[in-house]
Amino acid sequence: MKRLFSAIETVAALFLLLIALITAGNVLLRYAFSMQIPDWFDGTQMLQGIAMFWGIALATYYGTHIGVDIVWEHLGLKGRRRMDLLATALTVAFLVPLAWMVWVKVGGTGSQGTMDLRLPLQWFYSVAAVGATVAAVLALVRLVQLWQGHEARPESIDEGSPGAAHGS
Repeated sequence: MKRLFSAIETVAALFLLLIALITAGNVLLRYAFSMQIPDWFDGTQMLQGIAMFWGIALATYYGTHIGVDIVWEHLGLKGRRRMDLLATALTVAFLVPLAWMVWVKVGGTGSQGTMDLRLPLQWFYSVAAVGATVAAVLALVRLVQLWQGHEARPESIDEGSPGAAHGS
């Protein structure tokens, strides 16, 4: 599983790096040579969508997304577990149809392309759809693990840190 999670992190990070490089390169070209990278805006939007879906996958699995734990902090162990189960079930209920609809979008793009280079949008949407599917599957895995009394934790969370028990 560590390899899978590492691969997911790498995919998201590479797309974020690509966004930064394209944006920085475009700014440099625009100010130095009064020209721009074709499709830089459309391309970075598509890449951002891809990075977000792949990032959501791990954040959901580890339960490390931003959360306000006002109620959770005051609950006992059983209450926290129930709240985690409910929150994860709601996340699954959201991510499964979202992943499905992204795949529907992939099927409906036809021959649409980017503005300048006419790169097929289907390529970008397909990579995003795989990320959305991975997010839905990992949310479901987290739900099953929580139901069984286990909680996934990223290795970077220190056992002694204040948010370590909940991943917040």
